[in-house]
Amino acid sequence: MADEIPKTTSPPSDQVPQPTSENEHPAAPAAAAELEPPPLTETEAKEQEPLPPPPSLPEVTESEKEELPPPVAAVVETESEEKTQKEEPERKQIPRSLISFKEESNIVADLSDSERKALQELKQLVQEALNGHQFTSPKLQETQEKAAAAAAEAPPPISESETKPTHEPKIEENPLKEAEEVAKEATQLAVPPEEVSIWGVPLLKDDRSDVILLKFLRARDFKVKDAFTMLGNTIQWRKEFGIDALVDEDLGDDLEKVVFMHGYDREGHPVCYNVFGEFQNKELYQKTFLDEEKRTKFLRWRVQFLERSIRKLDFRPGGVCTIFQVNDLKNSPGPAKKELRIATKQALQLLQDNYPEFVAKQVFINAPWWHLALYTMINPFVTQRTKSKFVFARPGKSAETLFKYISPEHVPIQYGGLSVDYCDCNPEFTIADPVADVTVKAGTKQTVEIIIYEKCTIVWELRVVGWDVSYGTEFVPNTENGYIIIIQKATKMSPTDEPVVQNSFKVGELGKILLKIDNPTSKKKRLLYRFKIEPFEN
Repeated sequence: MADEIPKTTSPPSDQVPQPTSENEHPAAPAAAAELEPPPLTETEAKEQEPLPPPPSLPEVTESEKEELPPPVAAVVETESEEKTQKEEPERKQIPRSLISFKEESNIVADLSDSERKALQELKQLVQEALNGHQFTSPKLQETQEKAAAAAAEAPPPISESETKPTHEPKIEENPLKEAEEVAKEATQLAVPPEEVSIWGVPLLKDDRSDVILLKFLRARDFKVKDAFTMLGNTIQWRKEFGIDALVDEDLGDDLEKVVFMHGYDREGHPVCYNVFGEFQNKELYQKTFLDEEKRTKFLRWRVQFLERSIRKLDFRPGGVCTIFQVNDLKNSPGPAKKELRIATKQALQLLQDNYPEFVAKQVFINAPWWHLALYTMINPFVTQRTKSKFVFARPGKSAETLFKYISPEHVPIQYGGLSVDYCDCNPEFTIADPVADVTVKAGTKQTVEIIIYEKCTIVWELRVVGWDVSYGTEFVPNTENGYIIIIQKATKMSPTDEPVVQNSFKVGELGKILLKIDNPTSKKKRLLYRFKIEPFEN
């Protein structure tokens, strides 16, 4: 059977005319134009002078508004959809339900026409907001809102154009126009544009800002006004929450085993582990969730952890700017714990509102039956895109599931891999040392040969996920009359034994090391091993 060596991964819009009505009054009969009334005296002319037209058109009702042509933004979106439909024969070669989710590109050149237009519109809105100090100066914004309200209450002046009948429909104001007016007022006051940064990236200073804005656009289905509102709310929340100061605050290390970063997935995303089973510890649970004050501190700790992790991401176009999430549900307290349920709901709402599109994948391992049943109930209401980000694994399939996305050298030992905890001192191997992954079929024996070409000291480590196999090691010299050296006698390894075996051997003559695995069970096993050669020392 050929050894399967996993690849090593390293940590790594065209201005649209306003819609107008095409209805016109029917022309007057030609005969009417030929009839000329007799001339009037000056007094008669004054008495028959027509009344002035009404000052404005009647108000449009809500139902009539719905029948009006869409505003500019909607027209842009519709035109883009028509262009997209022309390209669909090339894009719909495979049904959406049959392909797996692929993370969208954050390179502007890869975006569709409608997406590029939306990005440009959002950038214009952001620039006008920066010019008008809308993000960080609530007093200026409040003054502008009061001025706008006063202007709305004042009766509008009657212009010459308003005295003439028109059939153009009333259209809601465009957010772009509103932003331009605000910027104009700020410019008249000679106020320089404000500078706003989010996750360490200054808005509109370089191409990293495009990546940030795309996250908000995707979170709101490329609806520009909604994305702009979300961005403004996030900036305001960050200011009120004190994010910049929170990043450097010391909140203790009581929860370092609950949430931690460890390694990278096969595509270079940093991996975050959430270990809910740690809250089985009653003392830790009460210390974290017992009252509102403690839950608030937990929320601040969770936000701080996420902020520190995000600031290590690469926001350059083409860079890795999302996180791979692993959620370990083993021994999870479950929904019965009221305090945990409240804290989790608060955290989820906060993250959804202020950290858009930061999850590359959500993998749930050691999932209990009730969690799978809950997901089955909500599954029909989840979009295909969201479904593609979710992966569930029962307790017996957790390691196998993780290996599909993360190389074994990056998976912690407690989850079936060979990666040691970062707190361990001077490990012999690190995540930079690749791991060979071999499948041992049920009821078969597997021998791995490591050829030795020079005198050296060979060091290796090995594990079979779940064990329940026999393991032994031998050295076989190349000489015909050489003696086979038993390095480790075949020993039955049980699931409760040490998960990883590490050994070394000084090789004084050429030959080969044999790693022997005997799997007597009716299930296939995963053999993981790696080795390194060190200089020979007498």
